[in-house]
Amino acid sequence: MSEINIKNWKVEDEQFWESTGKKIANRNLWISIPSLLCGFAVWLMWGIITVQMLNLGFPFTQAELFTLASIAGLTGATLRIPSTFFIRIAGGRNTIFFTTALLMIPAFGTGIALQDKDTPLWIFQMLALLSGFGGGNFASSMSNISYFFPKKVQGTSLGLNAGLGNFGVTTMQILVPLAMTVGMFGAFGGESSELVNTSGTLIGKIPAGSETWIQNSGLIWMIFLIPLALAGWFGMNNIVNEAVTPNPGNPLSAFAKISGLLAIGFVTAAGGLYLLLPAPTGIALLSKWILLPIIIASTVLLIKYLTKGELRKNLDRQYKIFNNKHTWSMTIIYTMTFGSFIGYSAAFPLAIKVIFGFSHQMGADGIWAHDIVNPNGPSALTYAWMAPFIGALIRPVGGWISDKVGGARVTQIVSIVMIASALGVAYYMAAAYQSATPEDYFWPFFGLFIILFTATGVGNGSTFRTIAAVFNEEQAGPVLGWTSAVAAYGAFIIPKVFGEQIKETTPEYALYGFAVFYFVCLVLNWWFYMRPNAYVKNP
Repeated sequence: MSEINIKNWKVEDEQFWESTGKKIANRNLWISIPSLLCGFAVWLMWGIITVQMLNLGFPFTQAELFTLASIAGLTGATLRIPSTFFIRIAGGRNTIFFTTALLMIPAFGTGIALQDKDTPLWIFQMLALLSGFGGGNFASSMSNISYFFPKKVQGTSLGLNAGLGNFGVTTMQILVPLAMTVGMFGAFGGESSELVNTSGTLIGKIPAGSETWIQNSGLIWMIFLIPLALAGWFGMNNIVNEAVTPNPGNPLSAFAKISGLLAIGFVTAAGGLYLLLPAPTGIALLSKWILLPIIIASTVLLIKYLTKGELRKNLDRQYKIFNNKHTWSMTIIYTMTFGSFIGYSAAFPLAIKVIFGFSHQMGADGIWAHDIVNPNGPSALTYAWMAPFIGALIRPVGGWISDKVGGARVTQIVSIVMIASALGVAYYMAAAYQSATPEDYFWPFFGLFIILFTATGVGNGSTFRTIAAVFNEEQAGPVLGWTSAVAAYGAFIIPKVFGEQIKETTPEYALYGFAVFYFVCLVLNWWFYMRPNAYVKNP
């Protein structure tokens, strides 16, 4: 079974699984995990980069910096829609190798652009757009791994892939601040810059006036991406059968199919951003709440109608998931868990900086000032990594518990915890943003955010379990990809909403809105999976 294309794959057969399948599945899983980890890191690195850009005095407003994270978030989410179907048309090994290699483009480009403070905003916006490669990778990675493991362990295996892959957020939030303290790439890595505001790492604060190499935030990932691409090429497999990949073709044709579908995602994402963002980048014509459904629908329809022949036939078969009501219920519920995790991960560092890094004082004219540097404020780069770390760490545990007691039951408890913690975070956020000493409210704010992240992690694992139990072999993979695509728009919505509400001086309103959404998901999960006579009882 060492061949690249595996045609005999029967993981629900206990004897086959123990004698042959488990070894192959685990090898593919343990190459998939670090590849996905780097995808998350490159996708969400703008959450840390923008904090350091603020510390270095780059000539951009706070709203413009929040927008960079939002651009990466929207693009990554949109690219998950075509990525959902990559395994079906191109094969797992071909997909993971190629999509991992593509991450080198935004990683290297960001490292070059950050060497000059005079780099125009549109360059950073383009690089944030390309960072969306990393966001798209989740859908294809999860779809691929779902085919390698039997249903009895899919909560655990998918939880490991997603949970440890999500450590890319934490790894990035720890590694990037540390990498920026050392000129590790010599003359090639460019010269250092001088901090104009206090920065930090997980070790502690770094005073203004210190040297930093912000460009290392992109260049550092090249060290990992090159060997990981090679590992995917030489170590992974395509499962070639009617249920998974009927005909992957040769690698070049597989890469061409992937590139074509990615191009559709980039076009719809870029068009949406143009209609959403203000001048000079866009024309600010449509609200984000109107625009996102348009982007999703146009991407799905363009993929369907711009493809032909065997590719169109394969996609038509996978589009049958949209006729299943459970696809839509799980899309909404998974948006609560993963959408919150990825959105808060993107917004958390800059939110800490803006809310607690500045003193908020009312002037004699009755107008609040929010731009007075707070010397006692916590360093965002010291603390921001902890919450996503716990959320990612607990995800496999959530999958394991759900394999034992049922995914829907765990999701119901998670929903209640998320509602309560979101309301608590909103309370302390409001208090801090109206205080000359916001650091007084930091620890309860931070503790409640830890609880909120923990709940999202457990809920991620429980929803994987539910999807694996509700859908058949052919549909489970595409549904995982589709739900993750829609949920990933949290990486766009949450930073965008935070930025808008901070501009309006009411950041707590963001959390009130999210708490209402969590309540809707609580009711939906109960109706579909927990009530008496539920459609599927506690899957």
